[in-house]
Amino acid sequence: MNNSTRNLFGAMLALTGFTASIAGADSLGALPYALSGGSPNVEARERYEFVDRDQMSNNANALTLRLRVGYTTGKWNNLDLMGEFEGTLAEGGESYNSTRNGKTTYPTVADPSGNELNQLFIRYAGPKKTVVKLGRQRLILDNARFIGNAGWRQNEITYDGLSIVNTLLPKTTISYAYLSNENNFTYGDAPMRTHLVNAAYAWSPKFNLTAYGYLIDFKQQTPDSGQATAGAGATASNLIGNKDYGLRSFGAVPVKSVKLLYTLEYARQENYGASSSAVGSVYTLIEPGLSYRKLTAKAGYEVMGGNGNNGFQTPLATLHAFDGWADIFLTTPKYGLEDKYVSLGGNYRKLALLAAYHDFSAVTNGNKGGNHYGSEYDLQASYPISKNFSVLAKYADYNADHFPFDTRKAWLQLEYKF
Repeated sequence: MNNSTRNLFGAMLALTGFTASIAGADSLGALPYALSGGSPNVEARERYEFVDRDQMSNNANALTLRLRVGYTTGKWNNLDLMGEFEGTLAEGGESYNSTRNGKTTYPTVADPSGNELNQLFIRYAGPKKTVVKLGRQRLILDNARFIGNAGWRQNEITYDGLSIVNTLLPKTTISYAYLSNENNFTYGDAPMRTHLVNAAYAWSPKFNLTAYGYLIDFKQQTPDSGQATAGAGATASNLIGNKDYGLRSFGAVPVKSVKLLYTLEYARQENYGASSSAVGSVYTLIEPGLSYRKLTAKAGYEVMGGNGNNGFQTPLATLHAFDGWADIFLTTPKYGLEDKYVSLGGNYRKLALLAAYHDFSAVTNGNKGGNHYGSEYDLQASYPISKNFSVLAKYADYNADHFPFDTRKAWLQLEYKF
């Protein structure tokens, strides 16, 4: 048990003991019923991932199984407790670079074997429409572009800390979190001192507005040398210190039989803490769209600034969901990243289909060879076989122009949730 887990258990036990000491005898008598009257959760996810990357002698073939088992108690004095274990098993050997097995002659599939306490928190649903969580927890804010759980990876990211969510004001959700540790997807951890503030106002489906401020300060594990983003222009130090302030607005406006969609976002990033990796970078997103029956089309223009020394970084984001599924740009290049994209998604009965095209360029002139990085095609199909069982197939094809190498990835996944 590492120091982070010991501290987590200690804080939760202290809070539980304090709560029990002020509860009456009648209330304590109801505690066993609350503990036994909860609900379990069980998840199993089997995935095959193939990676073919130019300039590497081997292809990656990763067959992994992720198991997750948890339990949430019933409520007692507005308190409940949740615990969850998670483990990943590499089946049939490891013909891939897991970031921990040292197989750097293979492309990276960042799903190493391991197990951990994924979540363990005590939750208090108090007065004034306030919910407080203390402990190890999943945390996703907005669309996970800045703060997420990297849920595509077999071992998701969770955080140790305190989170508070208040919905007292009409149509308004105010969130605050203090995070002391990141439990990352490679079964490592990174101590941190991070403050997150997010205030969202949902006026109507036509207009939603969010203001946020994130103060991120931690020491990130150095990526394995086989990672696709190695040499992308990240700072040599693994001290991460970002101060992000931003505004986000989105909505859907009905016009006869269609809906006009929009998302607009702007953020500025500066240095925070011990790091000097962020230098006045700017993030911009403009994404119009159109929805008609079961079809949704979007066009987007996303810019992550760069000054030739450092690029705008989002180290706590769910990165796979953005800038193409080939994961070429997990780290923003030092010359920045401009992503112009279109996507089309729809449903045929229960079958869900999605296709996207990305065109990537540098923001600041100076990238060796040229400012056009490359382009990518992404395809996905998913189907719910039953209420609890689903299958997914996915493909990404990145064609490099001046950064870094052609990369092709394919996935086949089976998932069970209860």
